[in-house]
This record gives sequence, C-alpha cells and structure tokens, in this order.
Amino acid sequence: MPKTTPFEKYFDRYEEWFLHYSPVYKSELEAVRRHLPEDGRGIEIGVGSGLFAQPLNIRNGLEPSKQMGKLALKRGVNIIKGVAEDLPIENDFYDYALMVTTICFLDDVPQSIREAKRILKPGGRLIIGLVDRDSPIGKLYQKYQSENVFYRDAVFYTTQEVVEFMKQAGFKDFSFTQTVFNMLDEIREPEQVKEGYGEGSFVVISAENGK
Repeated sequence: MPKTTPFEKYFDRYEEWFLHYSPVYKSELEAVRRHLPEDGRGIEIGVGSGLFAQPLNIRNGLEPSKQMGKLALKRGVNIIKGVAEDLPIENDFYDYALMVTTICFLDDVPQSIREAKRILKPGGRLIIGLVDRDSPIGKLYQKYQSENVFYRDAVFYTTQEVVEFMKQAGFKDFSFTQTVFNMLDEIREPEQVKEGYGEGSFVVISAENGK
C-alpha cells in the first residue's frame, strides 16, 4: 500500500519544510535541473505538491495522495492518480521521468523502476533524486526516524543500491550530481552542485533507457 497517510494528514507541514529550508530546496532543485533535457515530454512520479515539477516546467505528475495532488494541481501540474509500481500510462510515452525523494516511500523499488522504464521512450532518461542512506543527513533521518511523521515508515537506500536497481532494469549511461554538504540548519544560502556522489547528502542519478 502506498505510504500516503502522513501526506494526507500533514500536507501543510510538508510545505512548511521547504519554506523553512529554502536554501536546501534551491540546492536540490539545481542538482535536478542539470539532468533535465531541454525539451521533450516529462513526468514526475511521486510529484507531491508540485514543488519540483512547477519550477522545472514538468507538466505531468503521478501522485497517490489526494491532498498532495490538489496542491500540485494548483501549481499547474496535470495529476495522474496512481502508484509507481503500476503506472496507468502507455508504453514508450515519455522522454524523461523524474522521482525526487520518492524511492524511500515505495513498496517495491525494483518494480517501480521497471515501470518507469516501460513508459519511457527508447533513449529516454530516468532521473532519481534521493537522500543517500549513508550520508550525514541520511544518518540523521534514520536516527530520528520514529519521531518524523513523514519518514517513520520510509526505507532509505544508498546511491549504489539504487544504481544497481536501475542497471538490473536495463538502464545505462549513468551521470550524477550531488549537493547539501552541510547539516540542514547550517545552510543559509544555496550550496554548490558537484558531479559525482559520495560527499553530498542529496544525490541525483540519471540514466538512459537502454531499450
């Protein structure tokens, strides 16, 4: 079952986090932006309230949470109701698909990645943003996981684990960006975005559909 309950109940807290940590949010946005193609049809899987889709000009979003979908709709995102493990979308339809901090809330990550591959055109790209489990922020989230209404039932992954899932599904030609090099409360302005992974807590993985 999709882990939507906290997002239905505490959607206002979700929005407040991004306002409170605005420099972190802007850092993550830039790390994602560097992977997006200049044109083409895209979708964000697990679009939430549209805080990434809207500024990144992604018009379509899949979202299982009714409250999150309403907020995204207000931001101009076309909402498709559904779950990542069983996308109600035809084959070879999108040029790129984005997931940002969605992986940790999925019931079946490998199946979700296979589904993303199915809806992508040959050569299309899957872009995944995540908080790396072994990073400083990832370790902090795990330490206080039981106290966080959103992450209480989340399962965190390392970058390499997600890369392996993507390789098993048939993705190739990987690229990486990373950001958030300090603890959240220490960040007063957007942080730099670097290639690779292993330093920043927030990592973006991009790979090509090798159909």
